[in-house]
Amino acid sequence: MQAQRDLIIVGAGAAGLSAALYALEERLDTLVIEEMAAGGQSLVVNELINYPGFPNPVSGVDFSMRLEMQVRNQGVEILNTSVISLKRKGAGFVMETAKGDMEAKAVILATGSKPRRLDIPGEKEFTGRGVSYCAACDGPFFKNRRITVVGSGDSACDEAMYLSGLSERISLVHRGESLNARSGLVERVKKNPHIRLFPFSEIIRIDGQHKLQSLTIKNEKTGETSEHGTDALFVFVGSVPRSELSMEARKDRQGRLLTNERLETSVSGLFAAGEVRNTPFRQIVVAAGEGAIAAKSAAEYINSRAQH
Repeated sequence: MQAQRDLIIVGAGAAGLSAALYALEERLDTLVIEEMAAGGQSLVVNELINYPGFPNPVSGVDFSMRLEMQVRNQGVEILNTSVISLKRKGAGFVMETAKGDMEAKAVILATGSKPRRLDIPGEKEFTGRGVSYCAACDGPFFKNRRITVVGSGDSACDEAMYLSGLSERISLVHRGESLNARSGLVERVKKNPHIRLFPFSEIIRIDGQHKLQSLTIKNEKTGETSEHGTDALFVFVGSVPRSELSMEARKDRQGRLLTNERLETSVSGLFAAGEVRNTPFRQIVVAAGEGAIAAKSAAEYINSRAQH
């Protein structure tokens, strides 16, 4: 395997794969590294309804497969392995992976994020036994059962809508009075007869025997607690950026990488795109656009170094 590249992109979600396509346009020798399956957060989207060019809803899995096929058909290599560390080597970088060390003149981190946990008693014990972070993955196992969703943003509302097609008993637990999702999505959730809203509520405990059976919910206004019977809990309370490879690059308080308008971090030659950076709007279409900008900027960086 070729160990030295112009550009290495870490992450094969919408940001990383879009960056690969535009890096190819810039004639950069590019390698994409992905630890899991290509697609990233797109894989857990049940129906993608707002991506330009798709007049009919498309599943996140189908969208990801098309994007991966497009990248591979253009000749970009996607390597499945894990990245252990990233360090500076001269003006470029050396990346330690499970399949050996690799060097690059520039790097784009498109590593995305991982689901944020509730960090409450019972969560760890019942993960995989009723507690899940992916409705598309595990929702079908709870068809016609009691399902609870926790969260108030786009993901929680999207997944509650999806799950309401599997069961007529959906509970949506959220803090505060109102949901924080897109206005049109909130309206659809409120009109859905299968979704019951629990505002001003917080889940403080998860219980069961061999599998999840009940939740303890605290009312934020009254301070009272009550037991809520359920067969499944789907958690969508935000995400944690996967920015471990960022070296000494500056981050915000949430751990997301800070970049300039060229999507370059405070480390020269290290770029970031998608949910790993402090993007103001975490959507697939935004990630794809950021990937394109990062690739263009990386090419300019590499060309400028070659002229010195």
